[in-house]
Amino acid sequence: MHVLILGGTTEGRRLAGTLHAEGIRVTSSLAGRVASPKLPPGEVRVGGFGGADGLARWLREHQVDAVIDATHPFAGTISFNAARAAATSHVPLLALRRPGWTPVEGDDWHPVASLEEAAGAARALGRRIFLTTGRMGLAAFAGVTDAWFLVRSVDPPEPPFPDRMEVLLERGPFTVEGERDVLRAYGIDVLVTKDSGGAATAPKLTAAREAGVPVVIVRRPPVPEGVPVAGTVEEAAGWARERSFF
Repeated sequence: MHVLILGGTTEGRRLAGTLHAEGIRVTSSLAGRVASPKLPPGEVRVGGFGGADGLARWLREHQVDAVIDATHPFAGTISFNAARAAATSHVPLLALRRPGWTPVEGDDWHPVASLEEAAGAARALGRRIFLTTGRMGLAAFAGVTDAWFLVRSVDPPEPPFPDRMEVLLERGPFTVEGERDVLRAYGIDVLVTKDSGGAATAPKLTAAREAGVPVVIVRRPPVPEGVPVAGTVEEAAGWARERSFF
């Protein structure tokens, strides 16, 4: 059996390790947007496929029996390409999505549908904005000239980005204590994040709640219609095992 994991996430690496340890052939595909990614066990390829048609061709040429989309919840393009490619190639597809975050008492959340909406919402709430949305979406904030931004990303961002900003090059997981220090040291009065879910980056939400800092949170896009979803690595591994008996 040959499983293609569209990865780049913690869950994708864990899933690759689980299936590889069980003797299942696994190829993990990484987008290549991070300079030094953490490589999962098994075979690894880096880069795009050339759209849905290119991915469908790759599935046929490499005799893939199942595809698991374990990409970031906001990697919408590859998810829809995977759905089209799997359908045309008649290869079963599963989406592995960590559950989104849920607000608790004391949270001051402002949900929005896009980074562009997030820029307007954040500007209305404060002037010292902590951006934890990654380096790829900074163009949405480039037009905000009357606020200062603290940008956290794994790799240095490329323009366009806000004129008034400082960059923190860090990779999670983060701690509540560390996030408290960041909010306090930089005088942050607004936090902007995507609803990526998971525990690795959730401490910033706790720190914001404690400090009374409002959070602008970008809602995640939907999974393509008709694609089954697993919420845990264990569920996804079980689905792959079932495919091995077909």
